[in-house]
Amino acid sequence: MTHQTQGGDWPTAEPRVLVVMPAFNEAACIATVLTEVLDALPAADVLVVDDGSADATAAIARRFPVKVARHSFNMGVGGAMRTGFRYASANAYDVVVQIDADGQHVASQAQALIDATAHVDIVIGSRFGSGVGYDVHLVRGTSMRLVARLMSLVVGNTLTDSTSGFRAFSKAAIELFAHHYPCEYLGDTVESLVLARRSGLRVGEVGVVMRQRAGGRPSQGTVSSIGYAGRAVATVFLGMVRAKPVTGGVLR
Repeated sequence: MTHQTQGGDWPTAEPRVLVVMPAFNEAACIATVLTEVLDALPAADVLVVDDGSADATAAIARRFPVKVARHSFNMGVGGAMRTGFRYASANAYDVVVQIDADGQHVASQAQALIDATAHVDIVIGSRFGSGVGYDVHLVRGTSMRLVARLMSLVVGNTLTDSTSGFRAFSKAAIELFAHHYPCEYLGDTVESLVLARRSGLRVGEVGVVMRQRAGGRPSQGTVSSIGYAGRAVATVFLGMVRAKPVTGGVLR
């Protein structure tokens, strides 16, 4: 039996799955997260991308049966994911699942995202789509909702959590992002969706329950959240006007 996606048929009933885990100074919780991922997705391979950590993140990850790639300096989530997509493309994986190393993402829910890649190319795990409340600061939450409405118009589908980093990607998305993945601020979340839509890929979401981060520091505080929506709009505009990349067999 095969599964039909926009990128083509999977050759077997079960896709080859690679979990890509960007990690920056996550020594406090990466062991717990990896244990959970390996228990929840025993058939998947895992690639930890240590993004220039100054702590023992990479050393702890190497204690587990996973691959570890290490950046010599911090490149951000976009840079870490680009490394993951290139590895996935070079090793012929069918699906990439992005799971953060800070403990927010519940690995047991990843299978729902993987299954949804049979219908769309990028599946976002929405913390606001499960019906279970998620505690977020008022200013940040308002900005996130505004950005989600804008991105819904861009991708042609209703999104409630367009900046979630809990995502799954089809083979077509892997091939696109292995060559062209935005690495600047908001590029990995917002501009990547613009690029996907311009390239003929479909974007959807699945409701998930998400925990508060178990360690590290959040990327946004109250002050930075105020200008977040404005920066997101600028990022969308930039993504729309940039020259469309050409990658044989993936883009349309």
